[in-house]
Amino acid sequence: MKQLILLGLMAVAVGCKTKNIEQEKNNTMKKVLFVVTSHDQLGNTGAKTGFWTEEFAAPYYALIDQGVEVTIASPLGGQPPIDPKSADPSSATEDTKRFDNDKDLLEKLKHTHKLADINQADYDAVFYPGGHGPLWDLAEDEKSIALIADFYKNNKPISFVCHAPAALKNVKIDGEFLVKGKKLTGFTNEEEEAVGLANIVPFLLENELQKNGATYSKSENWQEYAVEDGLLITGQNPASSKLVAKKLLDQLNKK
Repeated sequence: MKQLILLGLMAVAVGCKTKNIEQEKNNTMKKVLFVVTSHDQLGNTGAKTGFWTEEFAAPYYALIDQGVEVTIASPLGGQPPIDPKSADPSSATEDTKRFDNDKDLLEKLKHTHKLADINQADYDAVFYPGGHGPLWDLAEDEKSIALIADFYKNNKPISFVCHAPAALKNVKIDGEFLVKGKKLTGFTNEEEEAVGLANIVPFLLENELQKNGATYSKSENWQEYAVEDGLLITGQNPASSKLVAKKLLDQLNKK
């Protein structure tokens, strides 16, 4: 009988220890919010747009493979639009192939949280994938604008790739544009012209960032290039998405 009681106490102790370890793991796990566009119309062309798969998939897997928990949100919630051109075989990478076969992630994307329900206090950082969609909705979305400022004021990394820095267009801190005097990058005028959309988009990102006082820099078209200025991390184009994720991970690991 004593042996049974002893064994029972040991089992309880092991169970409590396991629970505590799991709780500690949950408490220390980094949490990153992904914000994707809800906009699916490419101006008045009749063509569709949305977020760019590579710019979502590469950072997503770079983060979750290192134990980071990712939550996905969008202005409207639910299934966000994916730019159909990003699904073209010519744009395929190992990450997009993994994305295409990731049933759990594809199901998760069907149920993105509404931005209105998001609180920055629940996350350690925020990341915005590109695609042309953000030029229309996230650039003007009041919840997104307030959220970015909130992350920044609470000393948390804010990261963007390709067209996603458009979400910074109207973000201000103490009455000044957040990008003023900041080193950053984003999809270039030349790249926009190369894809034939310079006269379709509501504004050219490179011009807009500079107009708001950013110290904008760039590399050659389609080359990997990312800039880090304190909490602000930006990447130039789809090829830069992994580098942005790496810089974000480095910042998270320092905290």
